[in-house]
Amino acid sequence: MTAYHLSYWEQQSFFKDFQVAVLGSGIVGLNAALELHDMDPALRIMVIERGPLPAGASTRNAGFACFGSVTELLDDLTRMDETAVWDLVARRYQGLRLLREKIGDQALRYEPLGGYELFRADEKAIFEACLDAIPGFNRRMQGITGLPDTYRLATDRLGAFGFQNTTSLILNQSEGQIHTGQMMLHLLAKAQAAGIRVVNGLEIKQLAQTNTGVTLTTGDGWELSFEKLLVCTNGFAQRLLPELEVTPARNQVLITQPVEHLPFEGSFHYDRGYFYFRNIDGRILLGGGRNLDPQTEQTDQFGDNTMIREALLRMLQEVILPGQKTEVAAWWSGILGLGDKKSPIIRKLGPHLAVAVRMGGMGVAIGTLVGEEAAQLLLE
Repeated sequence: MTAYHLSYWEQQSFFKDFQVAVLGSGIVGLNAALELHDMDPALRIMVIERGPLPAGASTRNAGFACFGSVTELLDDLTRMDETAVWDLVARRYQGLRLLREKIGDQALRYEPLGGYELFRADEKAIFEACLDAIPGFNRRMQGITGLPDTYRLATDRLGAFGFQNTTSLILNQSEGQIHTGQMMLHLLAKAQAAGIRVVNGLEIKQLAQTNTGVTLTTGDGWELSFEKLLVCTNGFAQRLLPELEVTPARNQVLITQPVEHLPFEGSFHYDRGYFYFRNIDGRILLGGGRNLDPQTEQTDQFGDNTMIREALLRMLQEVILPGQKTEVAAWWSGILGLGDKKSPIIRKLGPHLAVAVRMGGMGVAIGTLVGEEAAQLLLE
């Protein structure tokens, strides 16, 4: 490899006198940087992003402003303490409110169209368990959303939506959808307006804690030193910090060409939430299916999975728009950060180093709150 050293001009103009570095320019990283600036406007802050865009999950998700379906909560209650489950739901809802306040609903293209959960005929037992749970869940949710009936049966809408191989619908009235590309553009603009330096295309290969701060080594062999470092790389966290309890997970996603007279609006979960779809700009965005090939999709590498893509196409043709020929405009993949626990990791790893990772597929909901809390922790 040919040596590529920083010039004097580059050192003096681009990297001198920055006190805090944030790794990752996604929703968590940018919100953390903005909170750091609000806490200390004199602080010199650099956000470092390894790619040309804040890729990973922040610009590759479905744009669901969701915080918990009934089946997800029932599953969580088998794995987590009840108080922890409802605390996490409240944090997700609070995070969404913070995001909407910070960016604004118009800029986010926020639409309160509701979040639906679809059930097949062979899911009768879980559907009945959900119906039994709804009254108790609504009582808990009223303290969070303010609504007496956050969850309610919406099977009567199936005919209008036109779905096949679906027998029942449950609606979360407090959920909605956003445009995640616009979210990230506005967060980047706010960071730049605050004087926060955002550097793209700079891959960090190694970090080392010192007595006075943290030293980063880049792919070109540059060494950059900061007084404090916050790692917000979510599903990629183990590349630098392999001891963290974060498992990467890849999702396949498609978007169709415009569909004439699209018969539904809203955000939808199917097959225990492993599949999801929504309307956007007269198109259908559809993704998920990693449960069909979990070993292959446990990766932090972007890429295709033919088996899962075929399953998504079957769902499009057999469930969402049965009997209607629909063309796919584009495919992509995104990387989530998961773990045995659903709660994010917000932790100090030393006097100068903290992490904010493992969004559990809920980065849109909880990322703003996590970023702010991590910034506060870093400066303690």
